[in-house]
Amino acid sequence: MNGHPVIGRLATAILVIALLRFAQSIFVPLAFSLFVIALVWPVQSALQRWMPKLLALLITLSITISAIVVMGSLTAWGFSKLAQWLFLNAARFQAVYTEWVDWLEGHGIAIVGPVTDRFNVTWLIGFVQGIAGRVNGFAGFALLVFVFVMLGLLEVDDFNMRLRRPAAQPLGEKMLRANHEIGAKLRRFMVVRSFASVLTGFVVWGFALLAGLELAAAWGALAFVLNYIPFLGPLIATMFPTVFAIAQFESWQMAVIVFVGLNIIQFIIGSYLEPLLAGASLKISPFAVIFAVFFWSYLWGLAGAFIGVPILIAFIVYCAQDPSSRWLAVLLSGGTADNLGSET
Repeated sequence: MNGHPVIGRLATAILVIALLRFAQSIFVPLAFSLFVIALVWPVQSALQRWMPKLLALLITLSITISAIVVMGSLTAWGFSKLAQWLFLNAARFQAVYTEWVDWLEGHGIAIVGPVTDRFNVTWLIGFVQGIAGRVNGFAGFALLVFVFVMLGLLEVDDFNMRLRRPAAQPLGEKMLRANHEIGAKLRRFMVVRSFASVLTGFVVWGFALLAGLELAAAWGALAFVLNYIPFLGPLIATMFPTVFAIAQFESWQMAVIVFVGLNIIQFIIGSYLEPLLAGASLKISPFAVIFAVFFWSYLWGLAGAFIGVPILIAFIVYCAQDPSSRWLAVLLSGGTADNLGSET
């Protein structure tokens, strides 16, 4: 009998995950809109003290749209440049690839055979072009997010008032505290992540120029954008230039230099500088971060990889509100109970 509640909770969790998976066309824009609202609400709140609410909303939405357009344009431009370079240098790339395959097969590495059957330069060009096309074609997704954000910003004040009503207590006050803390943590997270991403982009651009790597500006732009996706983003931003260095320089030594150099950049900024700036209140277990990125990317694709850590932050804050789940918040935070629920 004691196992029935556990089984029931497990079944509920499985059903919720299945719902999030199959209804992602609604839940992904909703999650993104809540994330954006948490980020830009202080701007909306400050502006509407000095001007009409609708005018403040227009200015806030204009700033938000501009940021989204810049990010999307940089991503599409970077991958488009890579696709063009691949198309123009396909013969050289294929020759180097074939030479490496022959060398590996000559040394008895049998795993290369199946890889050769499925991988070629044409496939790589199509893959890069597909990414660029997806970024260019996210207009429908962005429109739905825009509608959700617009309606959500108009309702934040009213929603907070409803949470303060006696009929909503004591959960209303708990939700208010949690929402306030989540907003503060997400804004700090994005400020630190944005600073680290800009710095990573410029340093990668400078390193690519110094190494003589073609498309240095594109590598810098992609490093900037991809750094917003923990673990997976820096990995892609490191592997792509390394693969291209093999074709450009036709030398494994130069490819190793590029690979090591980019990893040193990612390690210093991502593993030392960024945690130092984030502070104790944003400390999260590295295992939890990796799990969140892969779990949400499985459910929602690239969008899930981006939004996974913000969702994890919100989950930790809500778990910390209740004594029965506070232990889970402590485990996931990578810290102690002392730094939960406090901003440092």
